[in-house]
Amino acid sequence: MNIIFDLDGTLIDSAPDIQTVGSRTLESLGKKGLTLAETRSFIGEGSTVFVSRMMGARGIEQTPQTLATAHEYFLAQYEFAVDKAVLYPGVIDALTRFQVDGHRLGLCTNKPELPTRAVLLHMDLTHFFAAVLAAGMMDSRKPHPAMLLQTIKNLGGGQSLYVGDSEVDAETATRAGVPFALFSAGYRKTPISQIQHDWVFDDFSLLPTIVAEAMLIES
Repeated sequence: MNIIFDLDGTLIDSAPDIQTVGSRTLESLGKKGLTLAETRSFIGEGSTVFVSRMMGARGIEQTPQTLATAHEYFLAQYEFAVDKAVLYPGVIDALTRFQVDGHRLGLCTNKPELPTRAVLLHMDLTHFFAAVLAAGMMDSRKPHPAMLLQTIKNLGGGQSLYVGDSEVDAETATRAGVPFALFSAGYRKTPISQIQHDWVFDDFSLLPTIVAEAMLIES
């Protein structure tokens, strides 16, 4: 079975690193930095949207040029912002078990490609994933289903499960016609009851049971 994961808010809590980069960007514009709560609320739809949201929160006028300049500044530091990210408890055990059991693991994230690969390398996760698709590697991003569908194709096709933490991930899975497991301890902004999902979990030790159920349903 293909098990495909989102990254930020699903496998890793990267908000502190993103907060640092976002705050530096705002401070370069003469504005106060981000709180951690603001950072978490802005994550989910890619770096351009994140920068736009934080500029809006500080009343910074947004034109194509000002947004592009701020985004460029943000990205220049984002690739190297890996020191504060932490894995959610149980992630390594779950990934190791899935790999040993012969599941094909993929990553589908709106995080830009260079920061994605940098944090995977920093946290020694690269070897788990047979396919990685990040923002900038395709013309579209989640919640458009193309990224998820391409990740499945890159894994060889077949039975698949998507694991994510947000409304964006849920919509992506729905539009792709892929079962979805919601990690409820991530960056979601709305109640669980308002997010489309097939399973919900708050502890990675529960995910193998969900995978087994998904295999039975689709078999």
